[in-house]
Amino acid sequence: MADVENRPSNFIRQIIDTDLKDGKHTAIHTRFPPEPNGYLHIGHAKSICLNFGIAQDYNGQCNLRFDDTNPEKEDINYVKSIQDDVKWLGFEWSGDICYSSSYFDQLHKYAVELIEKGLAYVDFSSQEAMREMRGTLTEPGQNSPYRDTSVEENLSLFAKMTNGEFKEGECCLRAKIDMSSPFMCMRDPVIYRIRFAHHHQTGDKWCVYPMYDFTHCISDALEGITHSLCTLEFQDNRRLYDWVLENITIDCVPRQYEFSRLNLEYTLMSKRKLAALVTENLVSGWDDPRMPTIAGLKRRGYTPQSIREFCKRIGVTKQDNMVEMGMLEACIREDLNDNAPRAMAVVDPVKIVIENYAEGEGEVLTVKNHPSDETMGTREVPFTREIFIEKEDFREEANKKYKRLVLGKEVRLRGAYVIKAERVEKDENGEVSTIYCSYDADTLGKNPADGRKVKGVIHWVSASKGLPVEIRLYDRLFNVPNPAAAEDFHSVINPESLVKVQGVVEPSLANAKPEQGFQFERLGYFCLDNVDATAEHLVFNRTVGLRDTWSD
Repeated sequence: MADVENRPSNFIRQIIDTDLKDGKHTAIHTRFPPEPNGYLHIGHAKSICLNFGIAQDYNGQCNLRFDDTNPEKEDINYVKSIQDDVKWLGFEWSGDICYSSSYFDQLHKYAVELIEKGLAYVDFSSQEAMREMRGTLTEPGQNSPYRDTSVEENLSLFAKMTNGEFKEGECCLRAKIDMSSPFMCMRDPVIYRIRFAHHHQTGDKWCVYPMYDFTHCISDALEGITHSLCTLEFQDNRRLYDWVLENITIDCVPRQYEFSRLNLEYTLMSKRKLAALVTENLVSGWDDPRMPTIAGLKRRGYTPQSIREFCKRIGVTKQDNMVEMGMLEACIREDLNDNAPRAMAVVDPVKIVIENYAEGEGEVLTVKNHPSDETMGTREVPFTREIFIEKEDFREEANKKYKRLVLGKEVRLRGAYVIKAERVEKDENGEVSTIYCSYDADTLGKNPADGRKVKGVIHWVSASKGLPVEIRLYDRLFNVPNPAAAEDFHSVINPESLVKVQGVVEPSLANAKPEQGFQFERLGYFCLDNVDATAEHLVFNRTVGLRDTWSD
């Protein structure tokens, strides 16, 4: 077992500790059961860290099981992406990958067992009629006219369903529980329905498919799961979970425990709405860096460590709350501040000509890759007579608080010389197009000899040696903290969530690897895009700014 003192604690782990102490279990077995109908998002990351983390800490097992009971919405590509996400986050599942569809034969037999016990019946009521008979939260439901069909006839009807002798929607199999139950999920829930759809695992073998609530508990039991961890929306469904297992012949009886799902500001956690963003081309795909999907966060430059740390910080409770986006951003900012090498890039360039630097000459400067971590080594940065700086780093006039380049004043170039702005050249619109400067050749790596104090430091890139790149400035996808509460989430999409600019970077970045994070000095943290970037066309994505500007 892992070091108890360094292990996070929460109410689920306390339950597990008690179960082990009391001898209820001698080993812990959890599972992560995603439905392969889309990409996983940051909310799933919380569940992954919980289920796989518990298995790791207690030297137990955690299954990866695909809840593939709805073939119309599922795709093998989603199956692969989910596997990739779990591995990327740093976890390994126990044994082979599991599929609910692997248990279709057993599930069908258990459905027959319920029919034989008089606890399930075939219902030919329309969906509308079933809704009307279901009742409300304050009024009990009404029994279906098919509820008292004989066991023999129900067995025959269910066999016909299985053989494809009824149309889709013509009938379904319902559990016979209690139409007056205060819990809606116990009012004779549907446990099997007809679907003439090709399944990505079982092909065309089945035309009847079990519902999630029937499948989930039995799959848990068949796999020997000890603690079945779900989000709070399944709290009432625990009664159905227990009812199914109590009324079939099965040895293992797992327990379900619920925790609060993750709600994160400025984004959506509804897979249906995320799918709408993709299908309506409001984003470039499930892995768009503005999406809260694990693939999107990865492409944006988030690291597995930062997401695991975020999940650790938000903890596991039974109380729903909205987590600030700044908390997630702080995790990646702290990670990259410690671990990302520095580099120089200019996103909105204006040219500087250093007039007293010899034309056609140049030199190679040695610059630290990290200001406080010498193990990261150094890199070579070419310095030339013409360089680019940020337009916002120059003003013709400014007050004393402005610490950058001002006409007639000096500033230091990062890792290079002190320069002084002497004059400017402007275009036809009156915008500064070129800044003519002089440099002090005796200030490389040291202060001016006469004791002049130069307070400002700005970044730069050689105009002739720098690499032209596309820089994508990503921001939050929505401009309100809770877009899910908006009447129409389309109306609160942030029009500035992606701004593309043409910038220039130092030549060392030609060797950047996809998803590799860098701190672009004074600009923020960026990574090389893992989809669109090529050796001929470098694309860098902004992961996060150097500080949280949203809370200012």
